[in-house]
Order: sequence, then structure tokens, then C-alpha cells
Amino acid sequence: MKNSNKFLSLLSIAGIMASAGPAQAASLMEVYQQALQSDPLIHEAESRRLAALESVPQARSALLPQLSATGFYDQSSNSGRTIFQDSTGIGVASSESATNTTGWQLDLRQTVFRWDQVVSLKQAGKQVAKAEAQREAAQQDLIVRVAQRYFDVLAAEDRLTSIHADRLAIARQLEQAKQRFDVGLIAITDVQESQAAYDQSIASEIGAKRELATARELLREITGEYVPRLDAPGDDFPLPSPNPGDEASWIDLAMNQNLTLVSSRLDERIARDEITFRRTGHYPTVELVANYGDSDTEITDQVRDGTVFPDFDTNNQQDSITLQLTVPLFSGGRTSSRVREAVHLHRASKEQLQRVARETERATRDAYLGVLSEISRVQALEQAVASSRTALEATQAGFDVGTRTIVDVLNSQRALYSAITNYYQSRYVYVGNVLRLKQAAGTLKVEDLEQVDRWLKERKPPEEVVPEEYGLGAAAES
Repeated sequence: MKNSNKFLSLLSIAGIMASAGPAQAASLMEVYQQALQSDPLIHEAESRRLAALESVPQARSALLPQLSATGFYDQSSNSGRTIFQDSTGIGVASSESATNTTGWQLDLRQTVFRWDQVVSLKQAGKQVAKAEAQREAAQQDLIVRVAQRYFDVLAAEDRLTSIHADRLAIARQLEQAKQRFDVGLIAITDVQESQAAYDQSIASEIGAKRELATARELLREITGEYVPRLDAPGDDFPLPSPNPGDEASWIDLAMNQNLTLVSSRLDERIARDEITFRRTGHYPTVELVANYGDSDTEITDQVRDGTVFPDFDTNNQQDSITLQLTVPLFSGGRTSSRVREAVHLHRASKEQLQRVARETERATRDAYLGVLSEISRVQALEQAVASSRTALEATQAGFDVGTRTIVDVLNSQRALYSAITNYYQSRYVYVGNVLRLKQAAGTLKVEDLEQVDRWLKERKPPEEVVPEEYGLGAAAES
């Protein structure tokens, strides 16, 4: 029993070496800050928000005066022959001339009545509000993605730790089985069972290393760099219940504040405005148009019937103010078709809104029930760890006296490691459900991530690990 207890103590130290390292562990908030600086999705959402902000001044500009200036220069030459008949008979007259014209013109146009421009300004305001909601949704999504991938790395580390410790334990059991077989205490089948379990543990460890590498790569995708070590939940990890404590209150919050739902409502209103906008194609428009211009014309090289005439210049100035009424009469049916198209798109946006509302309610209920069930599951798994530890001690004692087989020991040992891993992972799932519940309700803030970060602690280096901290308890005592 003394040798097996020392072996279990060794496992508790060797098992976590897969996740421990010399570098200081990164906190959840440090990883989030890295993601905030590096994540392409959050930068894309911010750029789209800034682009949407420009729609308001663009729409407003159509209601303001439009001033344009035009300058021109024209050079032309004319020559011709004219056949005429008079009292003397039929004659031919020829003429030549060159003309140079320069000028400029200012045009001022001011909208008096154009309903499409008013509707465009209303649409622009809703588009800005939608972009703001989408940016806020992207920020909440970043919080959830960072937490999910952060705890996915921890979960992968826990699985590798469990499988690594299990492999070392099986290796030791295989060595003991061979020694006992050599002195005739057990049958060869026990040795073969241990060898088969050891071979399988090697394959499982290779797979676990691959899963950990993938989890770290997914986290790097957000942060832009690898994080060697991460803080993890301690033994005093709290499990607070949702506040408010009833499902209906969370659903009410989600129906009012869920950012995806808010964005869909704005989509529906924008589509409704689009119908009005396209109907303005049938409406008259009234504009005030003012222009002022000046032109100089110079006629040179003027010859008529061999007679040269002197050059001369003319100067023209014109200004006008016009109240211009335009009434669209017929456009080939294009305007009516565009209105029908907008009506169908509005119906589609209403159906989308209905779908998002149902999805939001479903996600809120699922996250709320997930938090409650995971609290109970964490508590049950904590008890399962204690029970599995006791079962392993009893099985090991039975094996020492010959009443249990090596297969029984291996199964009990694997059950303990599996219980510890499931217990750790259930806490990660609990945190994910808490964050998703607040995201569904539209209340998720960075402060919520800071609260979770305060629940995490740096994992101790291998030489400082106490066996009891890793679920081995009294079994590790010599």
C-alpha cells in the first residue's frame, strides 16, 4: 500500500506538468485585452459603425443648397457658299469666319419639396442606430468567444493532465504486474490487460495533445499570439445563482434589450421606410434653381464674297431664378415594380424579426436553465470525485490482498481521473452559461468578465502542488 500511495502522489505532480510552465499565467482579463486589440471581428464591426455614421450627413446634404460652377471654352470655324438669284441672275456668295467663345456659369439648386430626401434622412438615423447595436453585439460576442476559447484551453489541459496521469499510473501498474507474474502471484492475463490499457493510453494522450494544440490555436486566432499558461478556477470557485431569480424576468429583459433582436427591429423599420421612399417616385418635386453666367465671343477672319470684315467681340451676361416643378408621369412601370419589391422585402424582414425573437427567447430559457442545472451538476460531480477517490483506495487495497484484479484497479483509477476532469469542465460550462444568459438578455458587460476573472487563480508549478488539491486526498499519503 505504501508503494501505491507514493505512486498516486507522483501522479498528482506529474499529471499537471502538461499545463504548467515557467512563464507567469495570463489572467482572463489580460487575454480579453489582447483580443480587444487583435480580434479582426471587433475591428470590422467598429469600421462598419464608423461607415454607417456617415449616412446621416450624406442624407442631410441633399436637403442643403447645391452649388456648382462651370467654365467653358469653344473654338470653331465656319465656311460656306450660298447660291442666290436676284434681278441680275443666279449668283454664288461665299463666306468664312472663326469664332472663339469663353465663359462661366454658377448654378444654385435648393430643394423646396422632395419627400424622398426626408425619408432618406429618417432611414439614415435608423441605420446609425442599427450599426451601434451591431457594434455592441460584437463586443458582447467577443466577451463570450474569449471566455469560451479560454476555458476550452483549460478543458483540453485538464483532459491531457488526466490522460497523462492515467498513462503513468498504468505504466506503473504494468511494471508491478510483470514483477508479480515473475514470482507467480498473478496470471499472464493481468499482464496482458495492463499492456493493452497502456497501449491505449498512449494513443489517447497523442489525441489529447492534438486537441490542446487546436484549442490554443483557436485562442490565438482571437488574441493574435499564443498564451503559454492560463489562470484556472480555484477550490473556492463560487456558483452564484442568476439574479433575478426567475425565468420570466430574464425573458422580459431579452425581449427588450437583446442586441440582435434590437437590430432586427431596426431592419424591419428601415424596410418599412424603404417602401415609402420608393413610392416617392410617383410624387412631384419642387426645387428653386438660380444661375448666373458670363460669356465672351470673338469673331475673326470674317470674309464674305472676297470682302474682309473687321473682327469684333460680344459679351453676354445672364442670370435667372426659377421655381421648378417636376411631375413624373410614366417610367415604364419601373417605380411601381420597385414599390412591390420593397413590400416583399418588408415582409421578409418581419418574418426575420419573428424568427430572431423566437430564437432569443429559446436561447434565454436554455441559458437560464443551463446555469441552474450546471450548479447542481458541479455539486454532484464534486461528490463523485470524493466517491471515486474512496473507490480507488478500496480497489487498490483489494488488489494488494488478492481480492481484486488489475483490471479493477485500472477501471477505478480511470474513473477517478474522469470524475476530476468532468468536475473541472462542469465549472467551465457554468461560466459559459452565465455569460450567454447575460448576452441573451443584452446586459453582458466587461465587468461581468472581470467578476469571473476574480474567481480564477494561478495554477501552482509542479513542485508546489499538494496532492489533495488535485482530488487524490488521503490516497496520496504514505
